[in-house]
Amino acid sequence: MIVVDTNVLAYLWLAGPRTSAAETLLRKDPDWHAPLLWRSEFRNVLVAQVRRRRLSLEAAGRIVTEAETQMNGREYAVPSFEVLRRATESGCSAYDCEFIVLAETLAVPLYTSDEEVLAAFPSIARQL
Repeated sequence: MIVVDTNVLAYLWLAGPRTSAAETLLRKDPDWHAPLLWRSEFRNVLVAQVRRRRLSLEAAGRIVTEAETQMNGREYAVPSFEVLRRATESGCSAYDCEFIVLAETLAVPLYTSDEEVLAAFPSIARQL
């Protein structure tokens, strides 16, 4: 079991230079978890791809449906105060700290490519 941030999910579902790393991580541990926030962030990534004409709206719809199926039952609401505390202490965004708080709550690592998160939380954040 691991927590993955939205970028890791995007790397898995959208072909690019980090897709193979995300696929390797999925083979190593397919039990991925995330805070509910991942859905909004992932939709935003897809909208950006559609606006840049790198993806059709229909393809984005298929991808989001498949990603939501993958994450079904592994999405969590996280305690707001803990998110605020971790964000205040670290200087990271509250968005990023949702993933940190979930990883801490589940006592599992968070996989990310976010350098700020990796630097602020070396005991729990792992490089994709």
